[in-house]
Amino acid sequence: MWHLPAATEADDVVGVGADLEPGTLLAAYRNGLFPMPVSDGANELLVWWSPDPRGVLPLDGLRVSRSLRRSMARFEVRVDTAFDEVVAACADPARAGGWIDDGIVAAYTELHRLGWAHSVESWTPDGRLAGGLYGVCIGGLFAGESMFHRETDASKVALVALVERLRAGGATLLDVQWATPHLASLGVVEISRAEYLARLDLAIHLPNAWARPHFAG
Repeated sequence: MWHLPAATEADDVVGVGADLEPGTLLAAYRNGLFPMPVSDGANELLVWWSPDPRGVLPLDGLRVSRSLRRSMARFEVRVDTAFDEVVAACADPARAGGWIDDGIVAAYTELHRLGWAHSVESWTPDGRLAGGLYGVCIGGLFAGESMFHRETDASKVALVALVERLRAGGATLLDVQWATPHLASLGVVEISRAEYLARLDLAIHLPNAWARPHFAG
């Protein structure tokens, strides 16, 4: 989930270079951009993306199947208790389409330390991390970066918990970057870049959605 599709339109790329300092990253998200390194064969480039169309998950549109509801009873959901482990699992080089390099790991770890990046985790009853996701929250925006699972439905359970938390906190925008068939099956839709930027401008000026709700984790 949230990997670079094989056939990405060239105009989804809006910049190359710069750095991954916290101020740069936060300014990028506030302007609808996110970083994703790509290789040109000889070098790895830091590329900034603004997809058109953009994949978003309406917070009232998540599709929860009966089997997923059953899976929700199998895991304990925690928040921000294993951010490093979640990012490391998402960055596993054995994963198909992996793009998270050491620079990305370091950058988002620092954003987490500063209170901007967060993880939602699914744990087994015997205390194993079974799946999870991480992303960046600014006001009423949550920008999902990546997710992983080691057991069936564990990442989806984390997504359900994320949506519940965002709804409770007054968030209005859950960005998933690109819509894939898998994400579409969960309720993700595509909107134009112009519409995304209009929604983004409203969302980032809302109170911090992550800090508002009481959430057992």
